[in-house]
Amino acid sequence: MYVLSSSENDKSELREQIGKTLDAVFDSFSDSSAFSGINPYELRKRIQAIDILPDHGAGFDKALEITKKEVLEHMLRTWSADYMPHLHSPALTESIASELIISIYNNSMDSWDQSPAATEIEECVCRLICSLIGYGKNSDAVFTSGGSQSNLAAITMARDAWCRKNLGWDAKMHGNPDSFRRLRLYTSGISHFSMDKSCHMLGLGWDAVVKLPVDSACRIDIRAAEEIIKKDVQAGLMPFCIVATAGTTDFGSVDNIAELKRIADRYGAHLHCDAAYGSGALMSRRYRSVLKDIELADSVTVDFHKMFLLPISCSAVALKDGSLFDSFALHADYLNREEDEEDGYVNLVGKSIQTTRRADAIKVFFSFLTRGRDGFETIIDTCIGNAAYFYSRIKDDSDFCTPVCPELSSVVFCLNRDDEVNRKVRRALLCEGTVIGQTVMNGHVMLKFTLLNPALTHEHIDNLIEKIRQTGSRF
Repeated sequence: MYVLSSSENDKSELREQIGKTLDAVFDSFSDSSAFSGINPYELRKRIQAIDILPDHGAGFDKALEITKKEVLEHMLRTWSADYMPHLHSPALTESIASELIISIYNNSMDSWDQSPAATEIEECVCRLICSLIGYGKNSDAVFTSGGSQSNLAAITMARDAWCRKNLGWDAKMHGNPDSFRRLRLYTSGISHFSMDKSCHMLGLGWDAVVKLPVDSACRIDIRAAEEIIKKDVQAGLMPFCIVATAGTTDFGSVDNIAELKRIADRYGAHLHCDAAYGSGALMSRRYRSVLKDIELADSVTVDFHKMFLLPISCSAVALKDGSLFDSFALHADYLNREEDEEDGYVNLVGKSIQTTRRADAIKVFFSFLTRGRDGFETIIDTCIGNAAYFYSRIKDDSDFCTPVCPELSSVVFCLNRDDEVNRKVRRALLCEGTVIGQTVMNGHVMLKFTLLNPALTHEHIDNLIEKIRQTGSRF
């Protein structure tokens, strides 16, 4: 078999290969740990010893045998209850099955004739995303490769719209205006680094990004933000975008969207909300209030490969005014002909940074259909509830320090020991197969739980607390 076809032999061979692959995955681990504990030097040596491109192919069975022995055993097992360092979730079982559908059909989302059903599914899912946010009929959305690309798209459209409105300048056609060094984007001092990367790629540079101070809850300090922006405007700088974060990477903190919208409107700036993390709370009646006023934002980043538990990659950027997607519109005779679009053929490349793009919306479609609102609500409530439980267990424990009460499912904490002990604790746990996070707050090393696994129980959390306490006592 070279490629899948309608041949019964080809179908049978693929079915057999998929079965063998699943067996290899399931046979590659024998316990509930998150990682084998192998050190990087040994793993690097073993991987580099593989002849990746032999003169003669090894065949499927031999390739799978090598992969199982040298690779699968040391893959990170995201489904483990002992994995909690990053915004990196386990995958729902039905979404793994939907990945098989996406890969088999291998449709590309740039033009309707490359992805007819998948295009219509993405359009429906995008309308649902806008509805969940609270946007009206003029809104629109598109899928992206992840939160960084969603943020880049939003900031690009914000720059274009601001220049067009305030300078009469077409940045899409002519690039940045002569006064581009005065353009400023304002964001939390603990926001995602994609804001800096986006301004770099737009030719504005890191100098265009103003990091706003945060309060004790790790939210943008509104009073300080107003004063900083006011002084910048008086100095001749031009605020074109303000970014609210709904779920900071470390703390899960949520900025005051309504207050930032008020400031944005005062200065004619676009308000983008990076809800890559926190957007999952849209599915919960109990916790949706954490995202209060999100519908006021001019654009919103949503990641389905975080709190929604879908496989990487699966993100979207939504716009209150869908016409801003014109920033990416460009017609090519070989791809997205205007006459086709006039006849109802939707070519999504016209609102995307990407051309070739996977049919990731199918994962959302299939998982939403499988679990429904109540199923996702249970997932979100469990994950956020676990963070609240963990915080409640250690906040009054003299062995621990917990500086910020969690709003979502992340808890930053440390042992009440010096920085070196906390570093050693994380590394020791990693070698034993338990993977937790590490960050810095006010110059000190902190540990972090990012709780995105609804299978995690309170009993397991209690055991982890004692494991960390006991590990720390060894140093």
